[in-house]
Amino acid sequence: MAAVGTPQKESPSIALPGLARALMSVGKLSQKSAEDIYKKSQTSRTNFIAELTGSNTITPSDLAHTVSAIFGAPLVDISAIDPLRIPKELLDAKLCQAYKVVALNKRNNRLIVATADPTDQEAAEKIKFTTQMGVDWIIAEHDKLIKLIDATSKSVSETLDTITSGGDFEFDDIPVEEASESNEAATTEVEDAPIVKFLHKMLLDAFNMRASDLHFEPYEHHYRVRFRIDGELREIASPPIAIKEKLASRIKVISRLDISEKRVPQDGRMKLKVGPDRVIDFRVSTLPTLFGEKIVIRILDPSSAKLGIDALGYEPEEKERLLHAIGRPYGMILVTGPTGSGKTVSLYTCLNLLNKPGVNIATAEDPSEINLPGVNQVNVNEKAGLTFATALKAFLRQDPDIIMVGEIRDLETADISIKAAQTGHLVLSTLHTNDAPTTLTRMRNMGIAPFNIASSVILITAQRLARRLCPNCKAPADIPHETLLEAGYREEEIDGSWVTYKPVGCSACNNGYKGRVGIYQVMPVSEETQRIILRDGSALEIAEQARLEGVRSLRESGLHKAKIGLTSLEEVLAVTNE
Repeated sequence: MAAVGTPQKESPSIALPGLARALMSVGKLSQKSAEDIYKKSQTSRTNFIAELTGSNTITPSDLAHTVSAIFGAPLVDISAIDPLRIPKELLDAKLCQAYKVVALNKRNNRLIVATADPTDQEAAEKIKFTTQMGVDWIIAEHDKLIKLIDATSKSVSETLDTITSGGDFEFDDIPVEEASESNEAATTEVEDAPIVKFLHKMLLDAFNMRASDLHFEPYEHHYRVRFRIDGELREIASPPIAIKEKLASRIKVISRLDISEKRVPQDGRMKLKVGPDRVIDFRVSTLPTLFGEKIVIRILDPSSAKLGIDALGYEPEEKERLLHAIGRPYGMILVTGPTGSGKTVSLYTCLNLLNKPGVNIATAEDPSEINLPGVNQVNVNEKAGLTFATALKAFLRQDPDIIMVGEIRDLETADISIKAAQTGHLVLSTLHTNDAPTTLTRMRNMGIAPFNIASSVILITAQRLARRLCPNCKAPADIPHETLLEAGYREEEIDGSWVTYKPVGCSACNNGYKGRVGIYQVMPVSEETQRIILRDGSALEIAEQARLEGVRSLRESGLHKAKIGLTSLEEVLAVTNE
């Protein structure tokens, strides 16, 4: 027994990390090499894997293959993944940097996380605690993983102060009203390089990720940037709250808005030049909120109107009805649906088909979102007295063949539009209603006489946009028979000859979805429907008559899209009502 007070000699063994012990067990690393590399990593305060691969003991590729074989985890070529496709909302960027991991996807209540070291229990526990989800590791080569982490972190706000290069893009001047003196004087105040480059980065990221809108939102203690991608808002960045004033000022200056006015909403436009012959258009809207100005930027894509009617997702019979209506010499065609349902693209697709040298087309919009050469486009300016009704009156003195009204908002606009449709003009417009039959009763409630509605409206299209399933990763969904019946399928349809699909998620899509597809209810106004309108019938009567004439409801149209595998049943139920 050792004497009291005499120190006992401890064993010199080192507690090696789990990865080192795993490599030693398969003969890839000796005990001495493992201890030496571990000591170096501790001394230099670097990652064990970084020291291991940097010492030429084992290559990153060999290490990844060995680890994958030892732990039976799948191996992924992380360099093939586009950094812009990484879902940034799944895992905090600082955590990814600290533990050298990337969350690639979510399946049920588990995260799919790429790592070079699946033995890192601290990382696993931290991810579980932060996200309240389980972790499924997949193996990636360490050097490629680091590059991906660096690439993804550059597009979030943590690197706001480290952005140093401007890139090959600049803002274009827009032929709008002259900027006020206060704007010009303030321009130098907001030429803050990190702010300018952060805004450029956000706009380019949004365009590359096929976002339709950017939301810049100030709150009491934080600030966030969200993109609407395929109809779904996703948080992209959380820049410091201190930048909110400078960022708002920068956006307002380049949109030719009054930066000194922060009490009322403002609307503007801007362009971003991203190459010698490529310009992106943006529509800007500001809104005073409790903790600062919220700014929403809509990305306007002129090419969307030139995709053609087939790209919009009309079924053959729906397409035939629409083409027949726009081929008529006069009458009114109405497109209905909520904000963001693709009404403008549908109208401009029709205008593009009608846009010929022998046709005079005039449009009144608030504002014009898509520039279409050959079409005379007018921006409504209510402050200056140029309303939809005023523009329409002017159009009728301009010898038009086709008139497009951005939205019928009041009785005066509706009345002039109907008179134009009754006097030899084809009129296209939009209304905010839930479906085609209720559009007719909505017009009646606005004060339009039933005989005017019956004699002018020739077709109504109601539409929604549903997220399109990714063709690369969608999987058959096992949906119970009763659920299909509750959704709206008829008993005879559920014959086992088809299956619905569900989203899975892969590197090429956003949580199982990629792009959007239209769901349509295309209802021609037949003679029998006109009779119902003339006797002031209800929307239910009109809907029943439309069903007898073979017109699908929005729900039925969506169920058909799910049946042929374009979207999921849950998406159809989310965007349609029955």
